[in-house]
Amino acid sequence: MTAGGSVPPETSRSETTLPAGGPGGAEAGALAELARFARALAHPHRLRLLGLLAQGPRTVEALAGAAGLGVASASQHLGVLRRQRLVEAERHGLYVEYRLAGDDILNLWLELQKAAARHSRRLAELAREAAGLEAGGGGPPLEAAELAGRLGRVLLIDLRPAVEFAAGHLPGARSLPAEELAARPEALEELARQEGPAQAVAYCRGPYCFLGRSALPLLARRFPRVGLLAGGFAAWKAEGYPVERGAGTAG
Repeated sequence: MTAGGSVPPETSRSETTLPAGGPGGAEAGALAELARFARALAHPHRLRLLGLLAQGPRTVEALAGAAGLGVASASQHLGVLRRQRLVEAERHGLYVEYRLAGDDILNLWLELQKAAARHSRRLAELAREAAGLEAGGGGPPLEAAELAGRLGRVLLIDLRPAVEFAAGHLPGARSLPAEELAARPEALEELARQEGPAQAVAYCRGPYCFLGRSALPLLARRFPRVGLLAGGFAAWKAEGYPVERGAGTAG
């Protein structure tokens, strides 16, 4: 993004002009298109927008607020993603709602993070920090397959904002937004009274969502065993496990 807040051009002529003649011309053209596609991902704001859309469809205004961007800036970044068909848009009256263009885009977003964490020491450190294991005293994050076998036997706590919970959540999960836990200790105490000494598994958006880090210490005071779902809601959804929609049960 430039100093004035606009999104810089996706490509420049010097970056994308490759030799078109000879037997390698078609390959060069394909690689140029692939580079253009990859450049659409190469911005932290656009990756954040994809992460938010992995939770469910959102309007431009809602995405801008959740991402900490101005509406104009969010619209420009979404335009870059839309031109490469990473996202789709649908108008509903005065509002435009965006969604990921397909499950393959969700998988691409998750696999990009996994590959980067395997090869970037700093990203691996950030993923461990996001898990909050030191602060919360929990065990290793549970993989989606392991948690799927325990549904109905553990207390699921959704730490994302209520609007994301309503768009989609794990079956039977309780909504306790992390940003509200410190301000509403009575909600957590009431949940602990209702559930007793249950094992609690919390989850948020994805592997670099830091909501769990701040919430785990609070949860550990009320429940004897607390863990996090590895990869968050996005990983669960990408694996094809069941998802419920609607406001459901709040904490």
